[in-house]
Amino acid sequence: MDVLVLNADLGPLHRVSLRHAVRMLVRRVAEVHESRPDTQIGVWPVPTVVRLVSYVVTRWRHSRGPAWSRGGVLVRDGRRCAYCGGHASTIDHVMPRSRGGRNAWSNTVAACGACNQRKGDRTPAEARMPLRFRPAAPTWAVLAR
Repeated sequence: MDVLVLNADLGPLHRVSLRHAVRMLVRRVAEVHESRPDTQIGVWPVPTVVRLVSYVVTRWRHSRGPAWSRGGVLVRDGRRCAYCGGHASTIDHVMPRSRGGRNAWSNTVAACGACNQRKGDRTPAEARMPLRFRPAAPTWAVLAR
Protein backbone atom coordinates (compact mmCIF):
# COMPACT_ATOMS: atom_id res chain seq x y z
CA MET A 1 0.00 0.00 0.00
CA ASP A 2 1.33 3.41 -0.97
CA VAL A 3 0.87 6.64 0.95
CA LEU A 4 0.58 10.01 -0.77
CA VAL A 5 2.99 12.67 0.54
CA LEU A 6 1.79 16.28 0.41
CA ASN A 7 4.00 19.32 0.79
CA ALA A 8 3.23 21.74 3.62
CA ASP A 9 1.16 23.81 1.14
CA LEU A 10 -0.92 20.66 0.37
CA GLY A 11 0.62 20.20 -3.09
CA PRO A 12 1.28 16.54 -4.02
CA LEU A 13 4.93 15.48 -3.94
CA HIS A 14 5.12 11.72 -4.44
CA ARG A 15 4.08 8.34 -3.04
CA VAL A 16 5.99 6.30 -0.47
CA SER A 17 5.50 2.90 1.11
CA LEU A 18 3.48 2.60 4.31
CA ARG A 19 6.67 1.69 6.16
CA HIS A 20 8.42 4.85 4.92
CA ALA A 21 5.40 6.98 5.87
CA VAL A 22 5.41 5.57 9.41
CA ARG A 23 9.12 6.42 9.71
CA MET A 24 8.31 9.98 8.60
CA LEU A 25 5.62 10.19 11.27
CA VAL A 26 7.90 8.84 14.00
CA ARG A 27 10.63 11.33 13.05
CA ARG A 28 7.93 14.06 13.08
CA VAL A 29 8.83 15.16 9.58
CA ALA A 30 5.20 14.63 8.56
CA GLU A 31 1.78 14.37 10.13
CA VAL A 32 -1.30 12.38 9.17
CA HIS A 33 -3.58 14.26 6.80
CA GLU A 34 -5.98 11.39 5.99
CA SER A 35 -6.27 7.86 7.32
CA ARG A 36 -8.51 4.83 7.28
CA PRO A 37 -9.25 2.37 10.08
CA ASP A 38 -7.08 -0.73 10.25
CA THR A 39 -9.32 -3.69 9.48
CA GLN A 40 -6.83 -6.38 10.52
CA ILE A 41 -5.79 -5.28 14.00
CA GLY A 42 -8.08 -2.32 14.64
CA VAL A 43 -5.75 -0.50 17.04
CA TRP A 44 -4.14 2.22 14.90
CA PRO A 45 -5.54 4.07 11.89
CA VAL A 46 -3.54 3.48 8.70
CA PRO A 47 -2.35 6.72 7.05
CA THR A 48 -3.31 7.14 3.40
CA VAL A 49 -2.09 10.75 3.04
CA VAL A 50 0.64 12.48 5.07
CA ARG A 51 1.59 16.17 5.00
CA LEU A 52 5.11 17.45 5.54
CA VAL A 53 5.55 19.72 8.54
CA SER A 54 7.88 22.13 6.74
CA TYR A 55 7.68 23.26 3.12
CA VAL A 56 10.05 21.65 0.61
CA VAL A 57 11.05 23.79 -2.38
CA THR A 58 10.32 21.91 -5.60
CA ARG A 59 11.03 24.35 -8.41
CA TRP A 60 12.36 21.54 -10.59
CA ARG A 61 8.91 19.94 -10.71
CA HIS A 62 7.53 22.93 -12.60
CA SER A 63 10.28 23.01 -15.21
CA ARG A 64 9.91 19.44 -16.50
CA GLY A 65 7.55 16.53 -16.08
CA PRO A 66 8.07 13.35 -14.11
CA ALA A 67 10.69 10.85 -15.23
CA TRP A 68 9.48 7.77 -17.11
CA SER A 69 8.88 4.62 -15.08
CA ARG A 70 6.94 1.38 -15.55
CA GLY A 71 4.86 2.08 -12.45
CA GLY A 72 4.16 5.59 -13.71
CA VAL A 73 2.84 4.23 -17.02
CA LEU A 74 0.46 1.90 -15.16
CA VAL A 75 -0.76 4.75 -12.95
CA ARG A 76 -1.13 7.13 -15.90
CA ASP A 77 -3.28 4.59 -17.77
CA GLY A 78 -5.32 3.62 -14.70
CA ARG A 79 -4.08 0.01 -14.93
CA ARG A 80 -6.31 -0.43 -18.01
CA CYS A 81 -5.06 -2.11 -21.17
CA ALA A 82 -4.62 0.37 -24.02
CA TYR A 83 -5.80 -2.27 -26.50
CA CYS A 84 -8.76 -4.10 -24.94
CA GLY A 85 -9.57 -2.04 -21.81
CA GLY A 86 -9.05 -4.98 -19.44
CA HIS A 87 -6.84 -5.05 -16.33
CA ALA A 88 -3.23 -4.22 -17.26
CA SER A 89 -0.34 -5.89 -15.49
CA THR A 90 2.55 -4.92 -17.75
CA ILE A 91 3.62 -2.24 -20.20
CA ASP A 92 3.96 -2.41 -23.97
CA HIS A 93 6.18 -0.39 -26.27
CA VAL A 94 4.16 1.09 -29.15
CA MET A 95 7.29 1.02 -31.32
CA PRO A 96 9.05 -2.15 -30.10
CA ARG A 97 12.44 -1.72 -28.46
CA SER A 98 13.94 -4.21 -30.90
CA ARG A 99 13.04 -1.76 -33.68
CA GLY A 100 14.44 1.35 -32.01
CA GLY A 101 11.58 2.21 -29.63
CA ARG A 102 12.62 3.88 -26.39
CA ASN A 103 11.40 3.94 -22.82
CA ALA A 104 9.41 7.16 -23.10
CA TRP A 105 5.96 8.32 -22.06
CA SER A 106 4.88 8.69 -25.70
CA ASN A 107 6.07 5.18 -26.64
CA THR A 108 4.71 3.07 -23.77
CA VAL A 109 1.21 2.07 -22.71
CA ALA A 110 -0.25 -0.24 -20.08
CA ALA A 111 -1.29 -3.62 -21.47
CA CYS A 112 -2.70 -6.92 -20.30
CA GLY A 113 -0.54 -9.99 -20.77
CA ALA A 114 -2.69 -11.42 -23.57
CA CYS A 115 -2.63 -8.24 -25.68
CA ASN A 116 1.09 -7.72 -25.05
CA GLN A 117 1.78 -11.29 -26.20
CA ARG A 118 -0.52 -10.98 -29.21
CA LYS A 119 1.06 -7.72 -30.39
CA GLY A 120 4.55 -9.10 -29.98
CA ASP A 121 7.32 -7.39 -31.94
CA ARG A 122 5.00 -5.35 -34.17
CA THR A 123 3.50 -1.88 -34.19
CA PRO A 124 -0.21 -1.56 -33.34
CA ALA A 125 -1.02 -0.97 -37.03
CA GLU A 126 0.88 -4.09 -38.11
CA ALA A 127 -0.84 -6.16 -35.42
CA ARG A 128 -4.24 -4.61 -36.27
CA MET A 129 -4.63 -3.58 -32.63
CA PRO A 130 -5.58 0.11 -32.48
CA LEU A 131 -4.77 2.07 -29.33
CA ARG A 132 -7.73 3.31 -27.31
CA PHE A 133 -5.88 6.58 -26.61
CA ARG A 134 -2.70 8.36 -27.62
CA PRO A 135 0.05 8.03 -24.97
CA ALA A 136 1.46 11.30 -23.61
CA ALA A 137 3.60 12.48 -20.72
CA PRO A 138 1.53 12.89 -17.53
CA THR A 139 1.63 15.78 -15.09
CA TRP A 140 2.67 15.41 -11.46
CA ALA A 141 -0.97 15.75 -10.41
CA VAL A 142 -2.01 12.78 -12.57
CA LEU A 143 0.66 10.54 -11.01
CA ALA A 144 -0.25 11.67 -7.48
CA ARG A 145 -3.75 10.18 -7.64
